[in-house]
Amino acid sequence: MPHSAAPHLSAGPREWASLAVLTLAVMLLAVDGTVLALAVPSLSASLSPTSTQLLWIGDIYSFALAGLLVTMGNVADRIGRKRLLLIGSAGFGIASALAAFAPTPEVLIAARALLGISGATIMPSTLSIIRHVFPVPSERTRAIAIWSVGAGGGAALGPLVGGVLLENYWWGSVFLINIPVMLLLLVSGAILLPESRNPAPGKLDLLSAVLSIAAIVPIVYAVKRTFGYGIEPVGIAALLVGLLSGWVFLRRQRRVPDPMLDIELFSLPAFRGAVIANGLSIFALSGLLFFFSQYLQLVRGFGPLQAGLAELPVTLAMMAVVFVIGTLVSRTGVGPAIGGGLMLGGVGLVLLAVSEGFEGYVGIAAALVLTGLGIGVAMTLSTDAVVASAPRERAGAASSVSETAYELGVALGIAVLGSVLTALYRTGLPNLSALPEDTRAAVTDSLASGLQALQGGPAEAVADARHAFTGAMQITALVAAGILLLAGFIAWRVIPRVLETNDGGGPPPGHRAGAPAAATEPEPAEPETAEVKTPEPETVEGGEKR
Repeated sequence: MPHSAAPHLSAGPREWASLAVLTLAVMLLAVDGTVLALAVPSLSASLSPTSTQLLWIGDIYSFALAGLLVTMGNVADRIGRKRLLLIGSAGFGIASALAAFAPTPEVLIAARALLGISGATIMPSTLSIIRHVFPVPSERTRAIAIWSVGAGGGAALGPLVGGVLLENYWWGSVFLINIPVMLLLLVSGAILLPESRNPAPGKLDLLSAVLSIAAIVPIVYAVKRTFGYGIEPVGIAALLVGLLSGWVFLRRQRRVPDPMLDIELFSLPAFRGAVIANGLSIFALSGLLFFFSQYLQLVRGFGPLQAGLAELPVTLAMMAVVFVIGTLVSRTGVGPAIGGGLMLGGVGLVLLAVSEGFEGYVGIAAALVLTGLGIGVAMTLSTDAVVASAPRERAGAASSVSETAYELGVALGIAVLGSVLTALYRTGLPNLSALPEDTRAAVTDSLASGLQALQGGPAEAVADARHAFTGAMQITALVAAGILLLAGFIAWRVIPRVLETNDGGGPPPGHRAGAPAAATEPEPAEPETAEVKTPEPETVEGGEKR
């Protein structure tokens, strides 16, 4: 990806070791977003959650993360990005212990919410620190590519980690494994990561923070509620609250002198297209993994470890992207590569839908490889494009938008595709009037609870429930495929082949007249200028000026 030259020294071993720490952090957050999928059957048997509680257990983590990212990014500017990352890591470990030993679905939902809050303090610091540690644009691009592979690969790695743990331990082990990783992150981060903060961050806008949360969470809840219970007053009210809050939030960001989210970034076609591509990539991947893990265990009869291994082709394909991404971009350009990746992911999901109707695994493995390659390319390049297409002095806002799109994609992927799957499953069930009322309710609620209630019951009812789930999975995979194919076409047309970067601090292409003056000031002579709005050098650990 073309970049302007930068007169800074190349990164050394310490800088690349710092990248390993940051990638470990984002990978663990991604793993925690998908590791729970394999634990659904054993968790359901232990805690007996309803289908609604099960969905909340799955996606409250991402709701909290997405809702707080922009706010925590601003907090990091004030107290230090390294400091907030380490505080969040400690909180994440404590919340993991609470989740592992949760005695009821309600406690587990609360623990997952705390995990999301802690994760929101970690995520915003990662990309900002990367820009601080890697001032050379070409090295920064490579570092962001590795970071993206960590995020996407972590989401795909979750089922495998969960499978290994669930094969030998109880469902809470998928959370308990976070603790030693977070201890490693705390120690290595304290030693390797540099501290950085904005010396003049402006006033923290608490009202904007509340509005951002009030916009994201009700909208996603409305989607969940509508797919689970149909169109009803509660879902409509939540949607209206979210849309109204979002409208007020956007208007406020245009008027306040220090906006939490720079709306002017969306005037850049490359930025706008890359954000959409980033969100839809993880939307499809997280939704796929959430219901596909259940399919492998509940329909095909795989054990947790066997199911995790069966999903390994997605992980390997996404990790392989880092080795081909440079050649791909040099031959096709950024926009076509992102668009092509999304389309390839869509083709993989179509093949997956077809393969689920056959007994063998070869077709499923091939589909997972295509899906992993396509989504891996799209996620890697769209994250880099979001940061590169914005002026350097707006990189912090760009990073927050990219991360919010990622987490919102995870939440919506589970909520929307999971709800679609549930609705289709219930529609595909045959007449269950011959079953006892409590058994009929369990079968209708979810396949996991249905199979548990049907133990020792009629084999025909079990086969009918599994057939309904498989059909629902196939249609849901086709819905996700259609979304990716459409997004790929849009990205191909909207995102240019060569990005227009603006490392010199001038106004971006399409800059609106009358935008805040701080957004167009010349760039300070400072490698990390993500959120700095004054020409002062950024303060780093030890009182030095970088």
